[in-house]
Amino acid sequence: MNNHKFLCALAVTMMVGASVCVPVCAQHRMSLQSFFDLADQQSLRIKVSEEALKAAEERVTSAKSSLLPSVDLSMQGSYTGNAFLMSRGFSASGTTEYIVPGFGPQQVSNGKQPTPHWGNSFTAQASQVIYAGGAIRSGIEMAKLGHQLAELDVEKNRQEVRFLLTGYYFDLYKLQNQSQVIAKNIELTEKVIEQMKTRREQGTMLKNDITRYELQLQSLQLAKTQVDDAQKIIRHQIATTIHLPEGEDFEVDELLYDGFDKLTNHNEESWQQTATVNNIDIRQANLATAMSEQKVKNTRAASLPSVAVVAENNLFGPYTSDLIPKNANVNVWFVGIGVKYNLSSIWKNKHDIRKAMHENAQAREFVQLSRESIDNAVQANYTNLLTSSVEVSTQEKQVELADQNYSVVKNRYDNDLALLTDMLDASNMKLSAEMALVNARINMLYNYFKLKYITNTL
Repeated sequence: MNNHKFLCALAVTMMVGASVCVPVCAQHRMSLQSFFDLADQQSLRIKVSEEALKAAEERVTSAKSSLLPSVDLSMQGSYTGNAFLMSRGFSASGTTEYIVPGFGPQQVSNGKQPTPHWGNSFTAQASQVIYAGGAIRSGIEMAKLGHQLAELDVEKNRQEVRFLLTGYYFDLYKLQNQSQVIAKNIELTEKVIEQMKTRREQGTMLKNDITRYELQLQSLQLAKTQVDDAQKIIRHQIATTIHLPEGEDFEVDELLYDGFDKLTNHNEESWQQTATVNNIDIRQANLATAMSEQKVKNTRAASLPSVAVVAENNLFGPYTSDLIPKNANVNVWFVGIGVKYNLSSIWKNKHDIRKAMHENAQAREFVQLSRESIDNAVQANYTNLLTSSVEVSTQEKQVELADQNYSVVKNRYDNDLALLTDMLDASNMKLSAEMALVNARINMLYNYFKLKYITNTL
């Protein structure tokens, strides 16, 4: 086979599967869903939010425990010094009269009094709040709402990590596609240079023509290096995000275009409705509004009295409350109802209530702001999806035209009616058109996945 026929065969080979970007020697062919699954299990960002969720669960349990009775136990041992009796004029001399029930007035010498030294105290107190102005119930509701917010944080981080991986995945797919096309162009250019050098030896080719192609080869090799280095960066970012074991390599799986035309089946209204129901920012804003309402109730409760049932038993000794200490244990118990009311809250707490009400109004406005923002994002990205759909259709037409042009030039070249450079131009045009089609499809898929990310349905 002569050089012309060989180059023709090589160019035809290049045309086959330009969109295939995964080398056969890859250790792992990973789909986008497999990246998602690994991220759900191993992403540190998701794990951090899951730990926050566990803490929120404990806060709910802690808030509910406020409904349970409180029980305090205390035990104390002590050493009591000698009692010292003085007159009202602070004199240690003389006597002091005091009344002993059943015996009448008695005289006691002032000064040091015999005192039992070793003391003990055992106290048990139980109380149950029966009314706190709604503070306990609102506290529990706030904890539950906080738990729901933590759940949404987990889901939000999961959606963000998935969308991040989606961008990496499509970027890597593009780069792999470009790398293969550049490699085939390098191979073809090297063959052209070899043939041109042979022709120059025969005196039918100029040196500057060869130099031009050698410069092109250098540019292609530089582009190949840049693309390969860009792939290394993205691979490292993916491996870090999903925490692949060190040294484990992978290739992104080939994108499948089955049902590709169905990406635009849903209209904008359908996407807007999905966003209203599923978007996490909107759901978090609604929960923040509900939490601010509970905060208003909780703040108002501070201006209301609290009522509790209290029971206490106290065993202590010696008895030092009398003028003459007695070396004995005394047991005292009581049951009652306690009412506590902070009177100063009437003029102090009103500012906190107003502040809580303003925060609640702010939270309600923020819900509307979030909906407007998501509405605009859905509209813009749905428009981008339609634009990318038109781009795909345009690139498909360009591939069709490039195929036709290549067939015409190849036929002319086979009949010695076209130059080798014409054949190379037609081959490059076909390769470029097919690569542009792959990139256009990736852009359309990316816009579709971005809509799913905005609606939080990834």
